[in-house]
Amino acid sequence: MGDYIGLIIGCIFVNNILLMQYLGNCPFLGVSKKMETAIGMTGGVVFVLVMAGAVTWMVEYALLKPFDVQYLRTLAFILVIATLVQFVEMYLRKFIPTLYAGLGIYLPLITTNCAVLGVCFINIKEEYSFTMTLVSSFAYPAGFGLALILFAAVRERVALARVPKPLRETSIGLVTAGMMSLAFYAFKGMA
Repeated sequence: MGDYIGLIIGCIFVNNILLMQYLGNCPFLGVSKKMETAIGMTGGVVFVLVMAGAVTWMVEYALLKPFDVQYLRTLAFILVIATLVQFVEMYLRKFIPTLYAGLGIYLPLITTNCAVLGVCFINIKEEYSFTMTLVSSFAYPAGFGLALILFAAVRERVALARVPKPLRETSIGLVTAGMMSLAFYAFKGMA
């Protein structure tokens, strides 16, 4: 049980996929202007990553390793992720059209989100068991969501503040992201 708790804390805080490993910054900066879209993106990434983690683990150990074709790992993993994102996109379009419209181009970008593919590769590289892969595949996007929601809260507050013209929009976003990364860097001592 302690291994799983350590893995969860490590994935969320110590090795936060956005702020410590710098993966998935495109949606991080793109959908963080409103809290609703940040929460929606978090839900989408959690679903896709948990499913992708499970399926890619099975693909790795049921297909790629037995047939000694690990060189196809990237292609296989991207196909799995793209399929899952299509399911999420169809679901949101049908049942939550406002969130679908709010996420816009960033929803299909989950397919090419390096955070999703990166976590799938981390799970294989670390040789996690299936259960640890599921825990990791949930904890990493939980950390992604934590960073995204905190960032959205800060950006909503900054939008009301008087920011010098050269620092508006993306510039202040990058400065804020850097400051958040420094705050999360303090968790490195927990490892």
